[in-house]
Amino acid sequence: MADTIEKLLNSLIQHGKGSNRVYLMKLADGDAEKIVPKLDELAECNGYTKIFSKVPARCTEAFLHAGHIKEGGIPRFYRSKEDAVFLGKFFDEGRKVSPQAEEIRKVLETAKQKAAEKSTVGKTVDNEVEIVKCDPDDADEMAMVYSSVFPSYPFPIDDPDYIRRTMETHVVYYAARYADNIVALSSAETDREASNVEMTDFATLPHWRGNGLSLKLLSKMEEDMSAQGIATAYTIARAISAGMNITFARAGYAFGGTLVNNTNISGSIESMNIWHKQL
Repeated sequence: MADTIEKLLNSLIQHGKGSNRVYLMKLADGDAEKIVPKLDELAECNGYTKIFSKVPARCTEAFLHAGHIKEGGIPRFYRSKEDAVFLGKFFDEGRKVSPQAEEIRKVLETAKQKAAEKSTVGKTVDNEVEIVKCDPDDADEMAMVYSSVFPSYPFPIDDPDYIRRTMETHVVYYAARYADNIVALSSAETDREASNVEMTDFATLPHWRGNGLSLKLLSKMEEDMSAQGIATAYTIARAISAGMNITFARAGYAFGGTLVNNTNISGSIESMNIWHKQL
């Protein structure tokens, strides 16, 4: 069952047993002081072991005083002016420490080294794969691709109706197509009011990996988002996924911190890395 997305006061949150957390996705003006104890209450009542919050830098004081710690940040996140801070509060000592800390360190080291190297892609990509925007008629095929790639995911992208609903509101999906079949996907989740976009939902079918499709999808998304006046792009990528971290490092994104034991993806709760770029 997918986690619940709803309003708490006037702010947008997601919570549930999937990632065993509360995620403060969008803090409303004036909610900072009042929402902190309500987040605690929600976590404690449901037995969640983490609160994860994304907030403007000017609103962090109330969270820090209540035991939240800074896990990362993105400069000029809101309207290309104010920084975003990513905060975590843990209700279980075991969740504070990643058992894959050394692997995460090596992935980051590799990504930063590869950033200086010229990217290469398979010749099939250049000759026969087309990068296109998706439309509602693609939703059933998209859901099948996502469900085949991810055993679990923090949002119900294996549900065609969810894909269609988000297309209508704030998400632009992209596909790499070969012989009229989708072989890779991604999405641009836009916040036009704040002038930022999350580059997310990357999925490549197994036998197509290693051809640079994620990098080509990302390049197309950046081109389109920049043309629409979006200022800041970012992603929250699996910290142990060498491929995705290398993709963003090569595309000129800066590392913004690691969110420890944060997200249920691909069957278990994993740590996630923040990457960001000014478009």
